[in-house]
Amino acid sequence: MELLNNDRILLRAVEPEDLEFMYKMENDSSFWSISNCNVPYSRYALKQYIANNHNNIYEDRQVRLMIVEKETEMTIGTIDLTDFCSINQKAEVGIAINKEYRNRGYATSALYLLHNYAFEFLNLHQLYAYVSDENIASKSLFEELGYCKAGILKDWIRKNNNYNDVIIMQYIK
Repeated sequence: MELLNNDRILLRAVEPEDLEFMYKMENDSSFWSISNCNVPYSRYALKQYIANNHNNIYEDRQVRLMIVEKETEMTIGTIDLTDFCSINQKAEVGIAINKEYRNRGYATSALYLLHNYAFEFLNLHQLYAYVSDENIASKSLFEELGYCKAGILKDWIRKNNNYNDVIIMQYIK
């Protein structure tokens, strides 16, 4: 098994051809409350992101990888390392899988591959994620890979007219 792929999926850099996929994902308002996004992204803004991304976590302080199902060669999601801090050797993890591909183990595979990359190649000390307390699937995903609950942020995100807690989940190598 290579660093960024296994028998089911591969993680690869963002390509210009990913514009429409990213446009669809970034403008899915069901993700907005968890991503701190409050407006749709234009194709122009996403095109600029793709063009200006150096694909260097030390320069960009983040890296986005596309999750591709090997059998069909379909892009099925994204996985990110953001808020990268080289001094403290840590980064935040974010993952989004297209609805039709959820609950099939793709997120687990992608997060496992991201761990290999983050800990074996980038030599990070820790990864963390903010997970809505009501998102049972995400909590299970991170717990399955050994993340521990490190804290609770009360009333952290607003969904409709209700506030939900967010759990900070942390994995330390």
